[in-house]
Amino acid sequence: MIELCELTKSYGDKKAVDTLSFAVRPGQVTGFLGPNGAGKSTTMRMVLGLDRPTSGRVLLDGRPYADLPAPLTRIGALLEATAAQGGRSARDHLLWLARSNRIPDRRVGEVLDVVGLTEVAGKRSGGFSLGMGQRLGIAAALLGDPPVLMFDEPVNGLDPEGILWIRTLMRGLAADGRTVLVSSHLMSEMALTADHLVVIGRGRLLADVSTEEFIDRNARSYVRIRTPQPQALLDALDAPDAVAAPGAGRITAQPAEDGSWEVEGADPARIAALAAARGVVLDELSPQRASLEEAFMRMTADAVEYHGTTGDGS
Repeated sequence: MIELCELTKSYGDKKAVDTLSFAVRPGQVTGFLGPNGAGKSTTMRMVLGLDRPTSGRVLLDGRPYADLPAPLTRIGALLEATAAQGGRSARDHLLWLARSNRIPDRRVGEVLDVVGLTEVAGKRSGGFSLGMGQRLGIAAALLGDPPVLMFDEPVNGLDPEGILWIRTLMRGLAADGRTVLVSSHLMSEMALTADHLVVIGRGRLLADVSTEEFIDRNARSYVRIRTPQPQALLDALDAPDAVAAPGAGRITAQPAEDGSWEVEGADPARIAALAAARGVVLDELSPQRASLEEAFMRMTADAVEYHGTTGDGS
C-alpha cells in the first residue's frame, strides 16, 4: 500500500503539492488524474524518494522508500521511458538493475518475455522506438516482482495491441493483490482500466472515489427517447402516478437538436412502463451514461492552470 500523509512540496512561493493525503490500496488499479501542472509527477517522484517533501510523508507498506533494503523488490515504477542508458542493450540494462538489487539474473529473461522484447534483447535501447522504450521501462518496473507498482503515462507510444496488453497486465497485477497506481491523461483508457480514482488539481486532492462514483457525481446521465408521440410521452411522464411510486422523484424531459428527448429522473424500465400504460410508441429508449472525460473536465474546470485557445480567438 502507498500512504501519503499531508504531503507538501514547495518551490519558492509555489506549492506544487499542497497537504495531499490519500492511500493507494492493493487489489485494484488506482488512476491518478489531474490537469497539466496539477502535481502528479512531483507526487510520484516523492513516493520514490527522488524529490524530498517540504513537509508530510510517504510510506510504502508502512516504511519510507529510503528504508527499503532492496527497493525494486518492494516497488516498481515507470516514470520516464527514456531512463535507460542508450548505449546498453535491453538485456544489459535489466541485468545492471537486477544485480544492484540482488535479483536473480533469470528474472531478466522472464520480464523480457512478459513485455515482448525477447527478440530485441541484445539491441541497444537507444535505437528503440517510443513504444519499445515503454515496454523496457515496464520490464524494469516488473523486475523485482514487487507488491507495489506505479506507472506514469504507460500507454505513450504503444499501438492498439500494446494498449490492450498493458491494460490487461495492470488489471492482472491488481487481481493478484498488488497495489497499482497509474497516471494518465487518456481518459478513455482510464475508464477501462481504473477501479478507483484519485484526482488532484493545483496540488490539492479533489476526489478519492471509485471510477463509477466519480462519473455519477460529476457528469450528467440521461435516457434518450425517440417517439412519434412526443406530447403523449410528456403527459405520461408528468402523470400523477409517475411520481407516486416510493422513492420516485420529478422526471424532466428536454428536446434535443436531433429530434430525440433527453429524460432525467427515471431509469429506462420505469419510463417504458409509464409509456406502455398509456400506449405511447417508443422508437428508441437508451440510457446515455456520461463519460469519464466529461466528468473529469467538469471536476477540474477550476483547477486547470494552463488554458489554450482554438486559434480563432475563442
